[in-house]
Amino acid sequence: MITAADQIYVIGHINPDTDSIVSAVGYAWLLQQEQPDQRIVAARAGHLNPQTTWIFHRLQADPPLFLPDASPRFHSVAQRYDTTTPDSPLREAWTIANRTGGAAPVLNPDGTPFGLVTVASLFNFLREKVGIHDRGGDMRVGDLLTHPCREACDTETPRFKASGRIRDVLPRILREERDEFLVVDDQGCYAGVCRQRDAMRPKRLKIVLVDHNEAGQALGALDEADVIEVLDHHRLGNPTSMVPIKFTVDTVGSTSTLVTERISDAGLSAPPQIAGMLLAGMISDTLLFTSPTTTDRDRRASERLARWAFMGGSPLAGETIESYGQQILAAGVDLSSRNAVDLVQTDFKRYESGSLKFAVTQIELSNFTQLDERLEELRIALESMRTANGLDFVVLMATNVVASSSRLLLSGEVPQLDGLPYPKRVDGTRAADGVVSRKKQLLPQLLSALEG
Repeated sequence: MITAADQIYVIGHINPDTDSIVSAVGYAWLLQQEQPDQRIVAARAGHLNPQTTWIFHRLQADPPLFLPDASPRFHSVAQRYDTTTPDSPLREAWTIANRTGGAAPVLNPDGTPFGLVTVASLFNFLREKVGIHDRGGDMRVGDLLTHPCREACDTETPRFKASGRIRDVLPRILREERDEFLVVDDQGCYAGVCRQRDAMRPKRLKIVLVDHNEAGQALGALDEADVIEVLDHHRLGNPTSMVPIKFTVDTVGSTSTLVTERISDAGLSAPPQIAGMLLAGMISDTLLFTSPTTTDRDRRASERLARWAFMGGSPLAGETIESYGQQILAAGVDLSSRNAVDLVQTDFKRYESGSLKFAVTQIELSNFTQLDERLEELRIALESMRTANGLDFVVLMATNVVASSSRLLLSGEVPQLDGLPYPKRVDGTRAADGVVSRKKQLLPQLLSALEG
């Protein structure tokens, strides 16, 4: 049986953009086709932005699993043993305990744990019952086993949530003079039994990283997991690994392109929904193939995806790359219903250069008036983000997808960036004409300025 700990999770970066989400879905699908005996799960390290939300709604699909960090949880070490009730004869618990190695969960009628019958609780029960008779030693075991389970139950057994991180309660587990613990779901109902030895050595999650390779952009507690593969199209900044892994970083406009090429190389075609997602990731990352990051490989891959995605019976039947692309870009530029904090946090990435830690966050809009109207609140939100994340500065890159240009807003004065080739405007922003790519155009200029 494949347990939660045996699964392979395919996941993109924190503060995920569309490409990060859909490339995880597409690559998980491909890996599942290639490894049918394994369970491959697409996951996400953050909430969907409005554009990605629109895409999943348009394709009538559910978003991938939310995985906040890679730290092992109790559900990965819990065993769902057979159960009995408080009023059932003790012989039922005895039978279960013999099969499970000494533990029998006792449940209330509503599914919540009453307690746990263990070797220690059975010994205490026998000591109590035998000790109150002058000829206690002559009592028959069969008579003792007619007593209700509640009399031999440890009702003080600690309970841990299945979704809880094991590392957060390890000190308590070590202090307890018990070998078994109860695991419950979010409603407090029985989910299994965890043994101390298993909690001390939980299985590490297996992770495939897509659309990033820097630990600072990955989900939390990555050091508690085993990264087994990386598929990306960004600069190198990868975490170390204990053993050799499959590692691919290539110069294309989106990770969705790499996934599409892998699907084609395997002689497969993606289902229309997944093809539509991958095409959306490609369109989003390349701004409908107008970004300088766009390559001929992206365009060829998009044509292949269009054949798969726009076929009859598909949610996208009748669309073209241009019509679908315009809808995707439009879904990402409506800022009116989003507050400034949400805007600056939706798509930001952390970087380091020397002793400086900084982040670049990007928003897309259809005209710069949308930026002008909210300039002051965005400044406040950037400073709040800088402080909350312990950064030296934050750069907001506001990209006009219609004019294919950007404006830059810094959280404060950064002398090292005075030499950037983007002239200052009277409102304090910098004009980055023709700049639309954070990865290929803006970041190299920032790093060059910071490194002198």
